[in-house]
Amino acid sequence: MLVAAASDIALALDADGNIQDLAFQQAGLPLELRNTDEWIGRSWQATVSEESQTKPELLLAEASERKVSRWREVRYPAARGPDIPILFAVVAIKGAARYIAVGRDVRATAALQQKLIEAQVAIERDYSRMRNAESRYRILFQITAEPVLIIDATSHRIVEANPAAADLLDHGAANLIGKLFPDALLIDDLSLAQSLSLAIRSQGKIERAKVTLDGGRDYLLDGTFFRQDTSSFFLLRFSPQHGQPALPKASDVNTQLVQFVESAPDGFVITDMDGRLLHANATFLQLAQIENMHQIMGETIDRWIGKSAVDFSVMLSNLRQHGTLKLFSSVVRGEHGSPVDVEISATTVGAPGQARLGFTIRNVGPRITGDGGDHAFIPRSREQLAELIGRVPLKELVRETTDVIERMCIETALKLTGDNRATAAEMLGLSRQSLYVKLRRYGMAEPSEEDSQLE
Repeated sequence: MLVAAASDIALALDADGNIQDLAFQQAGLPLELRNTDEWIGRSWQATVSEESQTKPELLLAEASERKVSRWREVRYPAARGPDIPILFAVVAIKGAARYIAVGRDVRATAALQQKLIEAQVAIERDYSRMRNAESRYRILFQITAEPVLIIDATSHRIVEANPAAADLLDHGAANLIGKLFPDALLIDDLSLAQSLSLAIRSQGKIERAKVTLDGGRDYLLDGTFFRQDTSSFFLLRFSPQHGQPALPKASDVNTQLVQFVESAPDGFVITDMDGRLLHANATFLQLAQIENMHQIMGETIDRWIGKSAVDFSVMLSNLRQHGTLKLFSSVVRGEHGSPVDVEISATTVGAPGQARLGFTIRNVGPRITGDGGDHAFIPRSREQLAELIGRVPLKELVRETTDVIERMCIETALKLTGDNRATAAEMLGLSRQSLYVKLRRYGMAEPSEEDSQLE
């Protein structure tokens, strides 16, 4: 009675592991387990699910040697639905060749763990999405030709300045950070500076204010108030008055833009309308493991991009039909057999008859997963799926999408469990044998690793 009261399920076993008696604390548990009325007299091993067949023997062997075994999870077939996990420990009875197996129902704990994992995956997905958006807007902030400053609304100190603002105010961007507004603008008219400061404090915005900076340069100043978390900021934008050239000059901007493309951490590729390479920057050459441009001139880009021929045909069809392509997940296959997960955006540029395709290729291998962005293309909406109909055979689309989802789930489970195969299999609702078959199928496990896990 004491053992039964202290556990959800208790089994009395003889020396051979046969069930002599059993007790349940929860009245509903015997109804949820399958054939509990036939357990007495049967081997304990015969009552558990297929994937837990070896665990009763291990528990009994440990209890025989150490008197008390470690806790192990044993799964029982349910009357309906998925298997029921029970956490068991076995105690050897002193002076008798008998054992007591004490079990705890851990379904509630497993459900909480699953919710925790789902919440963690959602947080990581949101974090990855926010980081990608911040990266894109920061690039835009840095390369825009108009001088832009971001001012702390409380202290009125500069917290961000783009290169154009640094050139305008004859400061390095780092030297502007921390300086007070409007003192840092080098405005000769003291009364104007005071009125600007008063306007930004009282109204929270500035519209088309005329300012003359040091050196007699006239500009129009616009300011916008915005919040970020619990802080408030002003975004100030300078634009030249009518008739004055913008700073920096367009030719300088074009030169800087070309330099940016050539040295950017993302791959940039230009092809003709059939996908034959015309130019690629150094980052793409590195991803494709190519030494120089001469080795790839005239080659079609699908030699390196795409898990299969379907990827490139889908990209080309979308570009020809819509002119743009955004955040297409694919892979770049290196010359030496090292595929890298990438995210591709593309556009069509140029007049008809002279049009070219421009691709930006971002390595997403090191990202935190959860966004689904580091796997092959999966339609994210009914509209995206509709765009593929007629371009990709249904059989190929269904097969590739199913494989991608299955591999993504396995990779996520392994990552969340620290590469623990047994725990990952339980998380996915698979037997360990089924998990190893899928690992072999996707090239994610060696036979030696499987053997060691089975042992």
